[in-house]
Amino acid sequence: MAMTGRCQCGAISYAAQGKPAHHALCHCENCRRSAGAYVIGWALFPRDAVTIEGTPVEYESSPETTRQFCGTCGTGLFYRNEAVFPGQVDIQSATLDDPGALPPQVRIQMADAPGWMGNMADLPEFARFPGEE
Repeated sequence: MAMTGRCQCGAISYAAQGKPAHHALCHCENCRRSAGAYVIGWALFPRDAVTIEGTPVEYESSPETTRQFCGTCGTGLFYRNEAVFPGQVDIQSATLDDPGALPPQVRIQMADAPGWMGNMADLPEFARFPGEE
């Protein structure tokens, strides 16, 4: 199975071959601050199964941790940590061309999640914006 994806502006694209080791929704503080979002999806692939077109910008967000993003549009794309995931790369799953093809399997770093995250199912839902049909 091959999965493809890209940043918002299209300057960086990628293809990942095979199935990921996991697809996790992360709530850690580093991910929140890096993405400006409460939860980030990560699909973990062997590094040699991922091909990247374009040159992402790298940022060492913590010791032994490199995050890569598009320098043009700012889209977060990849995460590498040789101490935790040697020889592998995590791909931000929201950047997949078909994000619905890979359902998440687990939520991680819940110790950092805001307490209200447990009540998400209780919030009203709208297809687009409140007041639009």
